[in-house]
Amino acid sequence: MTKAERTGTESPASPKIAGQDKRRPVIVTAALTGAIHTPSMSPYLPVTPEEIVAEGIRAAQAGAAVLHVHARDPETGKPDQSVAAFADILPKLKAQTDCVINVTTGGSPFMPVEERVQPVAHYGPELASLNMGSMNFGLFGMLDRYDTFEHAWEREHLENSRDLAFRNTFKEIEYILTTCGARGTRFEFECYDISHLYTLKHFLDRGLVTGPLFVQSVFGLLGGIGNHAEDVMMMRRTADRLFGDQYVWSVLGAGAAQQRIAASSVAMGGNLRVGLEDSLWKAPGKLATSSAEQIELAKGTLAAQGCRVANPAEAREMLALKGKDQVNF
Repeated sequence: MTKAERTGTESPASPKIAGQDKRRPVIVTAALTGAIHTPSMSPYLPVTPEEIVAEGIRAAQAGAAVLHVHARDPETGKPDQSVAAFADILPKLKAQTDCVINVTTGGSPFMPVEERVQPVAHYGPELASLNMGSMNFGLFGMLDRYDTFEHAWEREHLENSRDLAFRNTFKEIEYILTTCGARGTRFEFECYDISHLYTLKHFLDRGLVTGPLFVQSVFGLLGGIGNHAEDVMMMRRTADRLFGDQYVWSVLGAGAAQQRIAASSVAMGGNLRVGLEDSLWKAPGKLATSSAEQIELAKGTLAAQGCRVANPAEAREMLALKGKDQVNF
C-alpha cells in the first residue's frame, strides 16, 4: 500500500472509574513522523499535512491517547518547524480525534531553539515535548542501509550528524519552559540519558516545573543511553529516587528495540510510545504501513500483562492537562 492509496496504577493522578474496566490504563503515544527518518526510507512515512492527519486518525482509532506531532515540507519531506507548517495539521487532528495533541519543541536537532519553539509558543497545545539535555545525535549509521535517496538533503541530513551536537542548554530549556508554560502547556520531558533526569530534578527543585511530570525515557539512539534491559531498569530506578510519586513514566525504543522496550515499561508499571518517528518497522524486514500497526502490537503486550490502553480523558487526568478547549487551534 502506497501513501497515495492511503490519503498497579502509575501515579496518584490516575483515574479510578467505578464499574468500568479495572485493568491498569496505559498511555500510548503515537509519534507520527518526527525529524529523523527521511522519505526515501519508507513509502509509508507521512509527509504532507493530509498524510500526517490521516496517520493521526488511524493511530487514534487504534488506541493512541496522545499524538506527538512534527511537520514537514510537503514537497521534500524536510522537517519544517514554522507556525504555518502546523496550520493544516493541528486543527484537523483536534476536530477529528479526541487525542491529546503533543507538539514538538525538538523540531530537528539541526535547528536553533528560537526556531524549534515557534509552533508551541503560537498554538499553546496541551502538551509539548522538551529535550532535557545537550547531546551527540548520531544518525549517520543509517547511511549504510540505503543505496539511494530521492532528495539531496536526506543524505546530507544523515552525514552531517557525525558532527552534530543537539543543543539543549540550561538557558534554552528555561527559555522553552517560560515561553510555552505561561500558556498552560505541560511537557513531555524527553530524557535520553541519566543526566537528563538530574537536569529535570534541577528544574523541579527551582519550581519551574511541577508534578505530575511526564517523563519520556528514550533508549537506543546513538549518543544517548543504550537499549539494554539494565539501561531501562537504571532509568526507572533513578526516576523513582528523584521524583517519587511526582511523575508518570513512559518509554520509547528506537528502531528494532521499539516493542521490546515498550514491553519492559509495561512490566515496570510504565507507559509507552510507538510510531514511525521512532521505528519504521513492525517486524524484522517488514515495514510498518502505519503507526497504528505498531499500536496493535503494543496492545497485545498490554493484554498479556493485564493492562489496557488509556483513553484520552484518562491521559488528561493522569497528566493534569488543561483540556483541548484551551488550545489556540
